[in-house]
Amino acid sequence: MAKLYFKYGAMGSSKSAQALITQFNYEELGMRVWLIKPSIDDRDGAAIVKSRIGLFREADVISPQDDIRARYEAAGTCDVIIADEAQFLTPQQIDQLREIVDERDIPVLCFGLRTDFLTHLFPGSQRLMELADSITEIKNVCACGSKATVNARLDASGRILTQGDQVFLGGNDSYVAMCHRCWRKKIREQQGQ
Repeated sequence: MAKLYFKYGAMGSSKSAQALITQFNYEELGMRVWLIKPSIDDRDGAAIVKSRIGLFREADVISPQDDIRARYEAAGTCDVIIADEAQFLTPQQIDQLREIVDERDIPVLCFGLRTDFLTHLFPGSQRLMELADSITEIKNVCACGSKATVNARLDASGRILTQGDQVFLGGNDSYVAMCHRCWRKKIREQQGQ
Protein backbone atom coordinates (compact mmCIF):
# COMPACT_ATOMS: atom_id res chain seq x y z
CA MET A 1 0.00 0.00 0.00
CA ALA A 2 1.37 3.39 -1.06
CA LYS A 3 2.08 6.16 1.45
CA LEU A 4 2.47 9.93 1.58
CA TYR A 5 5.92 10.77 2.98
CA PHE A 6 7.18 14.09 4.32
CA LYS A 7 10.94 14.34 4.72
CA TYR A 8 11.83 17.71 6.21
CA GLY A 9 14.92 19.44 7.48
CA ALA A 10 16.50 22.83 8.04
CA MET A 11 18.34 24.65 5.27
CA GLY A 12 21.40 22.75 4.12
CA SER A 13 20.28 19.36 5.39
CA SER A 14 20.53 17.72 1.93
CA LYS A 15 16.79 17.57 1.19
CA SER A 16 17.18 18.15 -2.55
CA ALA A 17 20.16 15.80 -2.75
CA GLN A 18 18.15 13.08 -1.04
CA ALA A 19 15.20 13.70 -3.37
CA LEU A 20 17.49 13.28 -6.38
CA ILE A 21 19.21 10.22 -4.94
CA THR A 22 15.79 8.69 -4.27
CA GLN A 23 14.79 9.41 -7.87
CA PHE A 24 17.99 7.74 -9.10
CA ASN A 25 17.36 4.67 -6.93
CA TYR A 26 13.84 4.21 -8.29
CA GLU A 27 14.98 4.71 -11.88
CA GLU A 28 17.86 2.28 -11.42
CA LEU A 29 15.21 -0.34 -10.63
CA GLY A 30 13.40 0.50 -13.86
CA MET A 31 10.63 2.53 -12.23
CA ARG A 32 9.22 5.76 -13.64
CA VAL A 33 9.47 8.83 -11.41
CA TRP A 34 7.48 12.05 -11.77
CA LEU A 35 9.74 14.72 -10.26
CA ILE A 36 7.90 17.96 -9.46
CA LYS A 37 8.70 21.29 -7.86
CA PRO A 38 6.73 24.47 -7.12
CA SER A 39 7.07 27.34 -9.59
CA ILE A 40 8.09 29.77 -6.84
CA ASP A 41 11.46 28.02 -6.51
CA ASP A 42 13.31 29.31 -9.56
CA ARG A 43 16.76 29.86 -7.98
CA ASP A 44 18.48 27.30 -10.21
CA GLY A 45 16.12 27.60 -13.17
CA ALA A 46 12.38 27.18 -13.27
CA ALA A 47 12.44 23.49 -14.12
CA ILE A 48 15.60 22.36 -12.30
CA VAL A 49 15.95 20.61 -8.95
CA LYS A 50 19.53 21.20 -7.83
CA SER A 51 21.36 20.30 -4.65
CA ARG A 52 24.24 22.22 -3.05
CA ILE A 53 26.58 19.33 -3.89
CA GLY A 54 25.88 19.74 -7.60
CA LEU A 55 23.32 17.04 -8.35
CA PHE A 56 20.53 18.29 -10.59
CA ARG A 57 17.63 17.03 -12.71
CA GLU A 58 14.85 18.54 -14.75
CA ALA A 59 11.44 18.58 -13.06
CA ASP A 60 7.87 19.45 -13.95
CA VAL A 61 6.95 22.84 -12.53
CA ILE A 62 3.76 23.15 -10.47
CA SER A 63 2.19 26.60 -10.20
CA PRO A 64 -0.13 27.52 -7.29
CA GLN A 65 -3.16 27.31 -9.59
CA ASP A 66 -2.34 23.83 -10.90
CA ASP A 67 -4.48 20.84 -10.01
CA ILE A 68 -1.82 18.20 -9.37
CA ARG A 69 -4.28 15.40 -10.13
CA ALA A 70 -4.81 16.81 -13.64
CA ARG A 71 -1.07 17.34 -14.12
CA TYR A 72 -0.46 13.76 -12.94
CA GLU A 73 -2.91 12.42 -15.52
CA ALA A 74 -1.28 14.54 -18.26
CA ALA A 75 2.24 13.42 -17.26
CA GLY A 76 1.48 9.80 -18.06
CA THR A 77 2.01 6.77 -15.91
CA CYS A 78 4.58 6.73 -13.16
CA ASP A 79 5.49 4.49 -10.27
CA VAL A 80 6.32 7.22 -7.76
CA ILE A 81 6.01 10.99 -7.34
CA ILE A 82 8.82 13.01 -5.76
CA ALA A 83 8.18 16.65 -4.81
CA ASP A 84 11.06 18.94 -3.92
CA GLU A 85 10.51 22.18 -1.95
CA ALA A 86 7.09 20.83 -0.97
CA GLN A 87 6.61 23.58 1.62
CA PHE A 88 5.73 25.87 -1.30
CA LEU A 89 2.88 23.68 -2.54
CA THR A 90 -0.57 24.86 -1.50
CA PRO A 91 -2.56 22.94 1.12
CA GLN A 92 -5.01 22.02 -1.66
CA GLN A 93 -2.16 20.55 -3.70
CA ILE A 94 -1.05 18.49 -0.71
CA ASP A 95 -4.65 17.23 -0.48
CA GLN A 96 -4.44 16.31 -4.17
CA LEU A 97 -1.21 14.37 -3.61
CA ARG A 98 -2.94 12.55 -0.75
CA GLU A 99 -5.77 11.63 -3.14
CA ILE A 100 -3.28 10.23 -5.67
CA VAL A 101 -1.76 8.06 -2.93
CA ASP A 102 -5.17 6.79 -1.82
CA GLU A 103 -6.87 6.42 -5.19
CA ARG A 104 -3.96 5.41 -7.46
CA ASP A 105 -1.81 3.58 -4.91
CA ILE A 106 1.21 5.67 -5.98
CA PRO A 107 3.77 6.58 -3.30
CA VAL A 108 4.45 10.31 -2.97
CA LEU A 109 7.68 11.51 -1.33
CA CYS A 110 7.71 15.20 -0.38
CA PHE A 111 10.96 16.91 0.61
CA GLY A 112 11.04 20.38 2.10
CA LEU A 113 11.32 22.79 4.98
CA ARG A 114 9.03 22.50 7.96
CA THR A 115 9.24 26.11 9.13
CA ASP A 116 10.21 29.55 7.90
CA PHE A 117 12.82 31.96 9.29
CA LEU A 118 10.51 32.87 12.19
CA THR A 119 9.85 29.20 13.05
CA HIS A 120 6.29 29.27 11.64
CA LEU A 121 5.00 26.37 9.59
CA PHE A 122 4.67 26.89 5.86
CA PRO A 123 1.08 26.17 4.73
CA GLY A 124 2.19 23.23 2.56
CA SER A 125 4.31 21.81 5.38
CA GLN A 126 1.47 22.17 7.87
CA ARG A 127 -0.81 20.18 5.60
CA LEU A 128 1.87 17.53 5.15
CA MET A 129 2.28 17.28 8.93
CA GLU A 130 -1.48 16.70 9.13
CA LEU A 131 -1.78 14.17 6.28
CA ALA A 132 1.50 12.30 5.81
CA ASP A 133 1.71 8.63 6.69
CA SER A 134 5.42 8.98 7.40
CA ILE A 135 7.20 12.08 8.72
CA THR A 136 10.99 11.97 8.87
CA GLU A 137 13.42 14.66 9.92
CA ILE A 138 16.59 15.02 7.87
CA LYS A 139 19.10 16.15 10.45
CA ASN A 140 21.45 19.10 10.19
CA VAL A 141 23.91 20.57 12.68
CA CYS A 142 24.26 24.06 14.15
CA ALA A 143 27.75 25.60 14.44
CA CYS A 144 27.61 24.81 18.18
CA GLY A 145 27.17 21.09 17.45
CA SER A 146 23.50 20.85 18.45
CA LYS A 147 20.75 19.79 16.07
CA ALA A 148 19.80 22.65 13.72
CA THR A 149 16.06 23.29 13.54
CA VAL A 150 15.83 27.00 12.65
CA ASN A 151 16.32 28.52 9.20
CA ALA A 152 17.83 31.85 10.25
CA ARG A 153 17.52 34.51 7.55
CA LEU A 154 20.47 36.87 7.27
CA ASP A 155 20.82 40.38 5.89
CA ALA A 156 23.82 41.46 3.80
CA SER A 157 25.91 42.09 6.92
CA GLY A 158 25.12 38.70 8.49
CA ARG A 159 22.56 39.93 11.03
CA ILE A 160 19.58 37.66 11.72
CA LEU A 161 16.33 39.09 10.40
CA THR A 162 13.15 38.90 12.49
CA GLN A 163 10.79 40.59 10.04
CA GLY A 164 9.88 40.11 6.40
CA ASP A 165 7.83 38.05 4.00
CA GLN A 166 7.55 34.34 4.72
CA VAL A 167 9.06 33.47 1.35
CA PHE A 168 12.44 34.82 0.33
CA LEU A 169 14.48 32.57 -1.92
CA GLY A 170 18.15 32.34 -1.12
CA GLY A 171 21.00 30.01 -0.43
CA ASN A 172 23.88 29.92 2.02
CA ASP A 173 24.36 33.69 1.67
CA SER A 174 20.79 34.35 2.88
CA TYR A 175 20.17 31.56 5.40
CA VAL A 176 22.01 29.57 8.02
CA ALA A 177 20.70 26.54 9.89
CA MET A 178 20.92 27.00 13.66
CA CYS A 179 19.67 25.40 16.85
CA HIS A 180 16.90 27.33 18.57
CA ARG A 181 19.17 28.33 21.48
CA CYS A 182 21.83 29.90 19.25
CA TRP A 183 19.17 31.62 17.14
CA ARG A 184 17.56 33.26 20.19
CA LYS A 185 20.97 34.13 21.68
CA LYS A 186 22.12 35.83 18.47
CA ILE A 187 18.86 37.82 18.22
CA ARG A 188 19.24 38.97 21.85
CA GLU A 189 22.87 39.98 21.19
CA GLN A 190 21.79 41.99 18.15
CA GLN A 191 19.17 43.76 20.27
CA GLY A 192 21.81 44.58 22.90
CA GLN A 193 20.23 42.41 25.61
